[in-house]
Amino acid sequence: MRALLQRVSEARVVVDGETLGEIGPGLLILVCAMQGDMRANADTLSAKVAKCRIFKDDAGKMNRSLLDTGGAALVVSQFTLAADTRSGNRPGFSSAARPEEGEALYEHFAQRLRDLGITTAQGRFGADMKVSLTNDGPVTIWMEA
Repeated sequence: MRALLQRVSEARVVVDGETLGEIGPGLLILVCAMQGDMRANADTLSAKVAKCRIFKDDAGKMNRSLLDTGGAALVVSQFTLAADTRSGNRPGFSSAARPEEGEALYEHFAQRLRDLGITTAQGRFGADMKVSLTNDGPVTIWMEA
C-alpha cells in the first residue's frame, strides 16, 4: 500500500456538496492499495502512519507522532498514487488493486487507525471528492508498506 501524508491544521472532504469528513490538526492521508497488497500491508502502513514523528515537540523539533499529539486523520482513497509515468504522457494505473480489493483495504486501513485510538474521518471510495486542507509546515511524507 502507498500513502501520502500531509500534516494539516485542518482538512475536509466533500462529495456532492455534503461534507463527509472533517478534521482539525492531524494528517490528511491519501491512500492507495496496490496489486498484491493484503490486510497485513494495511496493518503495517497504519502502524507506521500512527507512529511517524512529524509533529513538533516543545523544542520545535519534529519528534512527536499522531498518537503522541492526539491529532486526527482524514483518510481519502487515491488510486492515482499508483501512477506509472515512466513512458508517454498519460499515466498508467494498472498496478493499483482492483476496485473491490482496493476498497476493502482502504476500509481496513482506516479501521486500523481507529483501533489504535486515532479519531479518523473518511472520504468515499471511488467518489468524485473535493478535498481541502491547510497544510501545516508544509510537511508531506510518502510511505509504502
